[in-house]
Amino acid sequence: MTKQFTAIAIMLLVEQGRLNVNDAISKYISNYPNGKNITIHHLLTHTSGIKDFTKMKSIMSIAKKDLTPKELVNFFKDEPVDFLPGEKFDYNNSGYVVLGYIIELVSGETYEHFIENNIFEKLGMNNSRYASDKEIVKNRAYGYHNRGEFSNKMQISLRIPYASGSLMSNVDDMLKWQKAIKNNSLITEASKEKVFTNYTLNNGEHIKYGYGWHLKDINGIPTREHGGSIFGFKSMGVYVPSLDIYVIGFSNCDCNSPTKITRDIAKLVLDWIQPQ
Repeated sequence: MTKQFTAIAIMLLVEQGRLNVNDAISKYISNYPNGKNITIHHLLTHTSGIKDFTKMKSIMSIAKKDLTPKELVNFFKDEPVDFLPGEKFDYNNSGYVVLGYIIELVSGETYEHFIENNIFEKLGMNNSRYASDKEIVKNRAYGYHNRGEFSNKMQISLRIPYASGSLMSNVDDMLKWQKAIKNNSLITEASKEKVFTNYTLNNGEHIKYGYGWHLKDINGIPTREHGGSIFGFKSMGVYVPSLDIYVIGFSNCDCNSPTKITRDIAKLVLDWIQPQ
């Protein structure tokens, strides 16, 4: 769900006139392979074709290293692409890592500080932050695995998920986040429309994704959804904009996905409000 924040951070920079979603990434990362044909829009919509570093067999070689954003991008940038930009939709963590790096290059701040200063502090999201396994975090829920029996989650560097998955929060703060999106507290209505547009591929086929959110439906009623999964944790949020219903589920064991129950709760509420 970090991707929601990364996408809104990009739109904040767009509104400040500091970048454009149609910019080629080579404008910011000059040596990125085929960077002149890959746009920020492609990264936001998972249509870039860049290799997803989380699916690379060599990922465990860096999993515990505190890489810089540049080093992390260098880890996957020379990998063969999966398809040409705009040709397909394929959920991709690498694209959001590149977006985080671009946010740093354009803003002059670290991704962590940009999110803290422009989103968390502004919205009073006092229980949200860039995650760390090294620092003491008050009221932190620790993560677990269950592979026959419960065990502490595997230790990785939170610098690796980075702008694709390293933010931590709680349900109260996520309600503040959802209200801010609804009320245009961070970006304008025009920018929000771009975030929640079903975009198309090169062949005109629609995808069910905007910028940082899946755009789906329950019983034909449009929803904005996204989940997340990282060692020891899983999450899912469903928002029904027409009825202002928000359901969010967090699990501190990656053995339990809240996706189904979160959508089921949303469906129960919809059935109660609008019986079939």
